[in-house]
Amino acid sequence: MRLLFKIAFVLIVAATSSPALSQQQDSYDYTSEFTWGINKNSSGGLIGGFTFKKAKKLSDRMLESYGLEIMNVKHNQEVRRSSRSTGSFFIYGKSNYLYAFRFQYGRDFILFKKAPQQGAEIKAVLAAGPSLSLLAPYYIEVAVDQSLFVTRTAQYDPTNPAHSFNNILGTGRVFEGLGESSMQVGINAKAALNFELGITKSQVAGFEIGFLVDTYFHDIILMPTAENYSVFPTVFFTLFYGNRK
Repeated sequence: MRLLFKIAFVLIVAATSSPALSQQQDSYDYTSEFTWGINKNSSGGLIGGFTFKKAKKLSDRMLESYGLEIMNVKHNQEVRRSSRSTGSFFIYGKSNYLYAFRFQYGRDFILFKKAPQQGAEIKAVLAAGPSLSLLAPYYIEVAVDQSLFVTRTAQYDPTNPAHSFNNILGTGRVFEGLGESSMQVGINAKAALNFELGITKSQVAGFEIGFLVDTYFHDIILMPTAENYSVFPTVFFTLFYGNRK
């Protein structure tokens, strides 16, 4: 995350030092835009998830936005370990996944307009809305009677002696147990800075950096043997692309 924010800082300096910021009279107008992005955040993995956003102008300096974020939320103590028997990776102590679907309504405030084919359009972003998330069981593969040839899969249970570290061979199948998920309801809010660096009028490309908090009405049990939380604060970096008209 530190490397991503260093890169973002360099891009911000380059963008804000552009003469485009003093050439607002040459900026071009648009009425709406749609973007999608790939997100990296402090509560996710290599790729935290994906974002989708539709915005339309309410005035020369303000846009109304509707957004959706689909994220895999991780516990801050999750560490990938390898099985001593098979070498396969798994997360020891993890009992559940949390797949967050964050619906957002907000406002984008244009701080600096973009001149044609140069500079950056910079917006301050505020958004909030409900989080409808799936708490899905995390399945592991374990040996039966210490045999590598007879195995079974089950949700990790720290009270089960068969789920000891030495007996775990790897993870279950992809999306196994998804049908056993439970719905978790919460709310989310974010504040960010958005930098649009596209060079054409009809296309949007850039990045967004900011802070988001996801809050649920009770603790979300991701790792039963660790401290679990109902509030998930995160800093994030999103690369986005889209179009406008």
